[in-house]
Amino acid sequence: MSAHRQSPGPALAETPGVTLDAPSLIALRQVALRARAEPVLADLPGGYVTKRKGHGQEVADVRGYVPGDDLRHLDRGTTARTGELHVRQFMDERDRVTLLVADFRAPMLWGVSRAFRSVAAAEALCLLGWQAVEDGGRVGLLALTGQGPFGVRPRGRVRGMLDVIGGLVQAHAAALKAPGEAPLPLDRADRLAPRGGEIVLASGFDRAEGLGEALSALARHRAVHLLQVTDADPAGLPKGRYPIRLPNGRRLRLTLGGQAAPLPQVERIGGRAALRLDAGWPVEDMARRIAAAFPADRAP
Repeated sequence: MSAHRQSPGPALAETPGVTLDAPSLIALRQVALRARAEPVLADLPGGYVTKRKGHGQEVADVRGYVPGDDLRHLDRGTTARTGELHVRQFMDERDRVTLLVADFRAPMLWGVSRAFRSVAAAEALCLLGWQAVEDGGRVGLLALTGQGPFGVRPRGRVRGMLDVIGGLVQAHAAALKAPGEAPLPLDRADRLAPRGGEIVLASGFDRAEGLGEALSALARHRAVHLLQVTDADPAGLPKGRYPIRLPNGRRLRLTLGGQAAPLPQVERIGGRAALRLDAGWPVEDMARRIAAAFPADRAP
């Protein structure tokens, strides 16, 4: 089986694992919920913290007044009832916003097993997106293609995920029609993900020049998570020589397959931990790995 990086013809476009379709991505909601309900077998990097006390509008607590408290936050009912000054504490008004960043550039438009790496990246992001909206957060999308970025502004609930799924399907179809080798641009993520939000980037990180600096800039005011989507595990392929065609048209043959040392679950990309996911895995296996790395929210 050979890798493929060209614009798919009519027959290839109908092959499972090559294109994205909205019904399959919508169905991942139940897969994500089932994976979350299963016992966590291992601790992996990830997770979110919510309900920080701050200066929003939702009341978090009422406590006794101490010198220096803002008198504008006095709770009149509790003060009248107890005869002592009480003030309200508020939830931080920053809600959880998760920006899903999908790499659909040419290096992702190929695969040697179940699905193209770009398809697996979209599936992984949808699993995380469904988890985020189930926790009451908002989700947005930044799809990176060889022809430029495609964005969907964050929105909450099921409607937000449907917008993201529509954006993924549209951007992936455009990427298949006109694959390109553009750099990995993340400047637009700064505009789509507000401060205090979170960014999840799914990519193979094949061309990651300057990625460390870009991630560090984003991480100053946001939580950044990386998903490294690899090709099929060489140990799971039949041993043999596989033809590969590079973007410049050059053809190579690589010896793959047979027994190999297991790949680590977590890689280091741009100086940061990246959760490794294989495009050859069933989506249920990806969902379990993601559920372990990104557990359900817990209040501090």
